[in-house]
Amino acid sequence: MEQKAKNLSFRFGKAGRMAPLIVAASMIGWAAFSQSNVNGYVLAFFAALVTGVVFAKEEKAYGEALVYGLSKPMFAVIVLAVILASVSGKLISASGAVQTIAAYVVAAGFTGKLFVAAAFLITCLLAFATGTSVGTYFVVIPILFPVGVMAGAAPEFMIGAIVSGAAFGDNLGPISDTTIASSATQHADLGTVVRTRMRYSLPAAGGALVLFLLFSKTIEGGTAIEAAGREADPRSLVMLVVPVAIIVLCMMRKHLITALSWGILAGIVAGLLSGVYSVSELIAFPGGFSVSGTIIEAITGTAGTVAMLIAVFALLGVMECSGLFEDVRGLLERFAKKEQGAEAAIVLSVGILSMVTGVISVAIVALGDLVNEIGERAGVNRYRRANLMDCTGCVFCFLAPWTVHCVIPAQQSAQFGEGFAVAPASVPFVNYYSLCMLAVLLVSVITGYGRKEKRK
Repeated sequence: MEQKAKNLSFRFGKAGRMAPLIVAASMIGWAAFSQSNVNGYVLAFFAALVTGVVFAKEEKAYGEALVYGLSKPMFAVIVLAVILASVSGKLISASGAVQTIAAYVVAAGFTGKLFVAAAFLITCLLAFATGTSVGTYFVVIPILFPVGVMAGAAPEFMIGAIVSGAAFGDNLGPISDTTIASSATQHADLGTVVRTRMRYSLPAAGGALVLFLLFSKTIEGGTAIEAAGREADPRSLVMLVVPVAIIVLCMMRKHLITALSWGILAGIVAGLLSGVYSVSELIAFPGGFSVSGTIIEAITGTAGTVAMLIAVFALLGVMECSGLFEDVRGLLERFAKKEQGAEAAIVLSVGILSMVTGVISVAIVALGDLVNEIGERAGVNRYRRANLMDCTGCVFCFLAPWTVHCVIPAQQSAQFGEGFAVAPASVPFVNYYSLCMLAVLLVSVITGYGRKEKRK
C-alpha cells in the first residue's frame, strides 16, 4: 500500500524546492531544441533527481520521497503496459501485417491527408469506447502509424492525429478515469456531465479534423509504398487478432494489463498456427549466454522509456512531499473570488498540476474538494466545474512534452526505424485536439460559453 513519505524541506526555501524542476525544464528544452529522442528526457529527469539531493535538508527524507513516488500504483501499471504493449506491437509489425495493410490502403488511393484525418476519427472512436488514452496508443500506433507513413503522411502528423484522438476519448468517454473523477469530485451526475461536455469536446474535435485535412504534411512515400506492395502477405493479417482482443477486453472493462496479456497470447497462438511465426523467431537461445527473438527484442527496446518513467514518478514523489500541491491549492483560493475568476483559477491550477504530475486524474482528485468548495461559493455550476477540470487536463497534460502522452507515442514511433521516429517535443505542435480545446477553454472562460448549465 502507498504510504506517504515525510514532508520535505529544502535549502533556500521555495527556490531550492524548485531547483529540480528548473533543471528538468532546462534540459528538456535543450533536448527538444536538439531534436533528441526519449533518452534526452531520461537524462533531464535523472539530472533533476540528482540536483534535488544538493538542496534537500534531510537526505533520508529525500530518498523516502523518491521511493514514495515509485510506490504509486499508476507507475507499475504504466511500466508494465509499456513493456507488454511493445511486445504486442512487435508481434504485429514483424509479421508483415503493416506492409500488407499499407499496400491495400495505397491501392485504394486512401493516402496522405485523408489517411491522417481517418486515423484521427478512428482513434477518437476507439478511445471513447475503451476510456483509455494510453491503452489506445498501444493498440493504434503499431498499425495505423506505420501504414499512414507508408501511405505518404508525415510521421509527426500521424502521431498528432492519434494523440488527438486519444485526448478526445479521454475527455469525453463515459468510462474514462478523468470523466469519472471529474464528475465524482464535483458530485455531478455522470450522464449529464458527458452530455454537457459535448459542447466543449465536439467543437474542439471538429476544429482538429479541419486542421488535419488542411495542414497535414505529406512525404514522398513511393519507395515505402512499392516495398509495401512487394511484401504484402494476406496471411499476416491474422495478427490483427492482437488489437481486436485488446480492444474487446478494454471495452469489457478488463484491466489494461490483462487485456494486453491476452492480446499477446492470442497473437502468439495465431502466429504459430498460421505459420506466420516459428517458435525460434519468437524465442531462441542460440548459446553464448544470449537470447534472441521478437519477444525479447521488444522488451529490451523499452529500456529508455521505462528509465524515464522511473525518474518522472520519483520526481513526482519529491514534488508532492515538498508541498507543491498545497501551493497550487493556495493559488486556486487566492484568485477564486467571483464566478469568472473562479473558473480561471480552476483552469490554471488544474493545468499546472496536470503538467507537473503527468496524470490528469491525479490533478483532478488532488484539487477536487477545493474546486467543489470554491466553485459553490463563487456560483460555478457543478457540471461546469467538472467540465472545466477535465477539459483543462486534456489540454495541458497532453501538451507537456515530458508526459506519457508525448513520450510513449514518440517511443512507439521509433521502433519502426529512423525515418519513422518522432521527437517527444514535436508532438504538442501537432496535437490539434488539445490546441483547439485550449481555444475553446479560453473562449468559455472569457465569454461564458457553456456557463448556462444552471443550477442543480
